[in-house]
Amino acid sequence: MTTESILLVDDNPTNLQMLVQLLEKSVGCKLLVAKNGETALNIARKTKPDLILLDIMMPGIDGFEVCRRLKADPVTSPIPVIFLSALDETADKVKGLQLGAVDYVSKPFQAEEVIARVNTHLTIHRLSREVQEQRDQLEHELKVVSELQRELLPERLPFIAGLKLAEHYETSRYAGGDYYDVVELPDGRCGLLVADSEGHSAPAAVMMAMTCALFRSCPDLYDEPDKVLDFINTNLCKVNKESFVTAIYAVYDSQRRALRVARAGHPLPVLFRPAEGKAREVPCDGVFPMGYAAYEQVPVTDIRLEAGDRVLLYTDGVSERCNAEKMLYGEERVCRQMERPGVDGPGAIVNGIMQDLEAFSGGRPADDDQALLLAFIE
Repeated sequence: MTTESILLVDDNPTNLQMLVQLLEKSVGCKLLVAKNGETALNIARKTKPDLILLDIMMPGIDGFEVCRRLKADPVTSPIPVIFLSALDETADKVKGLQLGAVDYVSKPFQAEEVIARVNTHLTIHRLSREVQEQRDQLEHELKVVSELQRELLPERLPFIAGLKLAEHYETSRYAGGDYYDVVELPDGRCGLLVADSEGHSAPAAVMMAMTCALFRSCPDLYDEPDKVLDFINTNLCKVNKESFVTAIYAVYDSQRRALRVARAGHPLPVLFRPAEGKAREVPCDGVFPMGYAAYEQVPVTDIRLEAGDRVLLYTDGVSERCNAEKMLYGEERVCRQMERPGVDGPGAIVNGIMQDLEAFSGGRPADDDQALLLAFIE
């Protein structure tokens, strides 16, 4: 275990000797000594002590200036500083605390008071350091989870005759619960899946990975949207006790220009038809989210499409994104963005939605993950 250290700063040799004798007997830390401000700054940068006891009235730069420089330097700013000074005016104490000191002890000091305050702030600093180390470790683990999670997403969208695709995927934290996938099927067909695990971060990432694994383990069912969701739900119910997953799975047939959709507690698909000039949600019967209980039957909705149509599948992290006034972005804004000119393809529409979403939120961080999968029908 690393021995804690304390830097004592005072231009008076007698005061330094008293402090050394007092703390050697009572605290058991490594003691460092500086007789002026410049030396104190150099020692602090090199050794990063766990605590600094700092006199104010010193030749050269005084203790206030030393404290200001310590707190301005990222290397030394975390080190707690206790002022030890004969300056006992309230204004001096306030100035010291405003500069970043954690405590102030007036001279002549009482030995018991110094020991108690030193022990208190060493404990606080130790616990703070341990918490930061744990946070750093957790952050590292979440970054690794996030990298592994993104490996589960399609490396690239496949080329599907008669279809142009674009996507956007963004987590509110390092790891999230949203998931999308595209699978090629025979005879000019493809399967489009968008799913959303409850919550976000690590627990949702686990559910997302399970959903991905289950979906990719049932290729024989890809033709039938109802069977895909029923299969995933049945298996999630076997292992899941608390969380749920919403999903929408659609099979597109380019020869018939038709979309067969099954939905489990997920937002409705949005359809823009140039002939109508207006985007709208498409009514689709559905079932409750996956992971609760077995389904009796999963309804499938058939949607006839036309050349030029646009179909958007997305997670509620988009429509439920909030601004500073806690207003939701809403489905209506999603629809309006779908009506923008799409001469540059689906990627431009997806980018437009995300840009409008960021403008609406006013820089407020997202509370949930966001995934979009947009198809242009040719």
